[in-house]
Amino acid sequence: MSVKKKKMPESRQKTKRKPSVLTNTNTLFARASIVPSILGVLIFYIVPFGIVIYYSLVDNPISKSFVGLDNYKRLMDNSAFNIAAKNTLILSVVAVPLAVLLSLGLAALLDSKIPGKSFFRTAFLCPMMVPVASIVLIWQVIFHYNGTANEFLVNYLSAQPVDWFKSGYSIFVVVLLFLWKNLGYNMILFLAALNNIPATLIEVAELEGAGTFYRLIHIKLRYLSPTIFFVGLLSLINSFKLFREVYLLTGDYPYEDLYLLQHFMNNTFASLDYQKLSSAAIIMALFMIVVIGVLYAAENKFGGEVEE
Repeated sequence: MSVKKKKMPESRQKTKRKPSVLTNTNTLFARASIVPSILGVLIFYIVPFGIVIYYSLVDNPISKSFVGLDNYKRLMDNSAFNIAAKNTLILSVVAVPLAVLLSLGLAALLDSKIPGKSFFRTAFLCPMMVPVASIVLIWQVIFHYNGTANEFLVNYLSAQPVDWFKSGYSIFVVVLLFLWKNLGYNMILFLAALNNIPATLIEVAELEGAGTFYRLIHIKLRYLSPTIFFVGLLSLINSFKLFREVYLLTGDYPYEDLYLLQHFMNNTFASLDYQKLSSAAIIMALFMIVVIGVLYAAENKFGGEVEE
């Protein structure tokens, strides 16, 4: 017995539900709702940044005489700025790639079939829960001249003690602190990305005889490119935030290898040299824009290939 389906009237088929006032983006209410956000961005970001650009182009806030790029030239001739910029660049160049590569390696290891994966995840995430003051205290106890590290060197390796925060080893101590703090979070991001890779694609590659290295380079890294971009950008931002721990460990004027751009800006602000401070802020902003642009272009290239 066949059952015929009743056709709906054409008038009912053509009628569509009108969008709600709260979901329709073409209403006056929707446009008015973004006004507070736009005002907030203008007041707290765009206008202050414009004032910083203005200060970098005048001789001082009182006479306000336009001097062009003279403040930038004076800044480039400043030895303290050159030292701070060099140290900050070295810290970022060393710490950020290590954070990305090590966290990716740990994620790949925990993604495989090894025992105790939950314990290792928890262990690597523990540093995120430790307050900054406690982290600084731990590092002072370990790397003080009379601390744990030197005690181990003297008693077990018969080596001379090292003044870790006032020697060429200081940058390695800071990089180790950075990795200890950030590897856990980065690793969780990579684990989530690895779990989102299509399992059927990996199985097909295995059946076709693709090895572990081939699958990593030609399949997994292609799908991980957005996460690599995000983790690299996040690690770069966190490398600039590392000034907080360095400041608590070493103070306003640390050993030369640990004198960072944030030290220079704080000390310049204390002397009320707004022109030098503004010029340094603009150069730092331009550097960040260039780096983020390069990372975005690389991610867009590899991510686009995956989407195709």
